[in-house]
Amino acid sequence: MKYDVVIIGGGSTGTFTALDLSLRGLNVALIERDSLGSGTSGKYHGMLHSGARYAVNDPVSAKECISENMIISNIAPHSITDTGGLFVAVNDEELNYQDKLEGGLKGAGIPYHEVPVEDILKEEPNLNPSIKSAIWVPDKVMYAHDLIFSVALTAFTNGARFFPFREVKSFNKDGSSVTGVKVFNKLKNREEEIDADLFVNAAGPWSANVAKMAGIDVEIMPTAGAMGVSDVQLVNHIINRMRLPSDGDIIIPYARNVTITGTTVTLIDDPDNFSVQEEDLQLLLDEGSMMVPKLKELGFKRHYASIRPLLKGEGAKGGRDASRTFDIFDHEKDGIHGFITVSGGKFTTSRLMAEKTSDLVAEKLGVKEKSRTATTKLIGTNMSEDPEVIAKASGLDYAFVKRLLGTIGTVDEERFNPALLMLLSYAFAEVR
Repeated sequence: MKYDVVIIGGGSTGTFTALDLSLRGLNVALIERDSLGSGTSGKYHGMLHSGARYAVNDPVSAKECISENMIISNIAPHSITDTGGLFVAVNDEELNYQDKLEGGLKGAGIPYHEVPVEDILKEEPNLNPSIKSAIWVPDKVMYAHDLIFSVALTAFTNGARFFPFREVKSFNKDGSSVTGVKVFNKLKNREEEIDADLFVNAAGPWSANVAKMAGIDVEIMPTAGAMGVSDVQLVNHIINRMRLPSDGDIIIPYARNVTITGTTVTLIDDPDNFSVQEEDLQLLLDEGSMMVPKLKELGFKRHYASIRPLLKGEGAKGGRDASRTFDIFDHEKDGIHGFITVSGGKFTTSRLMAEKTSDLVAEKLGVKEKSRTATTKLIGTNMSEDPEVIAKASGLDYAFVKRLLGTIGTVDEERFNPALLMLLSYAFAEVR
């Protein structure tokens, strides 16, 4: 197997990079050690950021977020619920922060307006009745796997190929140039080799491990964030504490009968070796219940954690003081040719990360085509498209896909999408 570009990592950044490069006419393959979206992207908190959370202390990230919020809402509306967001002050200290917040929002160009507390309490009866102020911002809920598979399906129809369940074991080199990758196919229990002119390392918190196999040192701060899930929809908006980002200050109505409370920050050594501690969950309950008192009574039905690939910026010793922006590392500066790493950022900014990465790839390969992902409408994972499109994209039999689509409009429609997404992931793994 030989491609122009091989992308390592099947999260939102990797899949958007596959789409971007395939739209530019390049022959692209993506490899992922598990199913698409099984890592950081599939375990995030569920928010399409407006940038308001970073408006005061990280204005670069704030501007990136509001721009991408509008782009993703346009190209993938089926993966978004426009709930809006609220920053609420639950004490005088937070009320005093309001002027700083509004100044940051103005500076970043993020729309906002103050909403009378009495009006908000009518819309949000579970909010703390003692809140002192509320600011509306354009935060939205974004469904991780809906977006990731929409991007992947759209990339597939434009020629990109996906190889999930392939774990990177080593790289082949010709002198100082990376020329191939050796992977282990977990489904067929065999080793495979894939050659390319250029490799893009988009493995998130695992990118340092992948780079090390190519003989490169990349400094990443893997940072775990715990989330608690309640089986009741407690709020209608995304609720934020009116303060600098901290633990337990986001409550998200992710889906009907689902509320997510997040998040914590724990620096870790190994992205594959982390478990949520009881004290993390208690912290989320204690802090979240300051905004929604009923949360403490209900507790969490389950919990999970996402490992963020934060950049080791100057002066950043912990997760909260690290910027949420991203960087692209051209490893020619390290003496290694044909290898690029992209890391940092957020799910919200993954399309932008992919665009900038693809710009560098195009420059290196002499491709003149510009990025089109900001305006390309994605295939919707609500599966309202023609079955022929889905069959072509997945490699599944047309008659089988048509029968699957018959689930739409039945009692189990809501339970149908996740099952089909997993099926498509396995289908990708078998298509050559």
